[in-house]
Amino acid sequence: METKAAVAVPPYGHVVASEKWRNSSLIQSLKGGGVKIHFENELGVADFHLPNKSSILYLSECDIIAGNGYKRKLVRYRNSSSSFQELVLVENTRLSEQYFPAVQKFVLFDLGLTLLPVSGQAEASQLIAQIVHRDGKENPFRRRTSSQLLDPLVLALVQQVPGVGRVKALALLQHFFNIQQLCNATQAELEPIVGQASAQQIHSFFHRPTGAGS
Repeated sequence: METKAAVAVPPYGHVVASEKWRNSSLIQSLKGGGVKIHFENELGVADFHLPNKSSILYLSECDIIAGNGYKRKLVRYRNSSSSFQELVLVENTRLSEQYFPAVQKFVLFDLGLTLLPVSGQAEASQLIAQIVHRDGKENPFRRRTSSQLLDPLVLALVQQVPGVGRVKALALLQHFFNIQQLCNATQAELEPIVGQASAQQIHSFFHRPTGAGS
């Protein structure tokens, strides 16, 4: 099993970033948003460590379009020995959108990780800044069975499902405590919460066949 270097949890308002991101627009945007950056050569597969004890692996549209190499990176990331909760940021662009369902299936279903789609580095920096400026003591993505996942980032993710607006997304997250539970819900379980039509759309979205990257 691959091991990550023992990197301390960054304090509130700070991010530990892999050295390869030093000159990126993402880092420049984070600095502009008041986030303090510390660079580290030995983060293992991860690209960023955040103060809420989560780490981020960033998949660009180039990573996705290039083929299945991203799968090996994701498996290494999932199998790394780390106390950080693993998040995956995936660029869902006009070029990569045809591959996105396969990536989504692999990340959510096969690996059980949390996926957050972004349009590019600008949106990614905004999302990371939102996490960093939250209360750093609590990780809203950590898997639990007894608490509710009403983090705004997860809420935004659920709202991207066809047929789901803010109200229905809130209702769903009152019943399903993480993305994995929502993905695995049957249409019958969804109907009492969002109605028959939306339940069918949601179920079809998470269970549609994906040929790309399989």
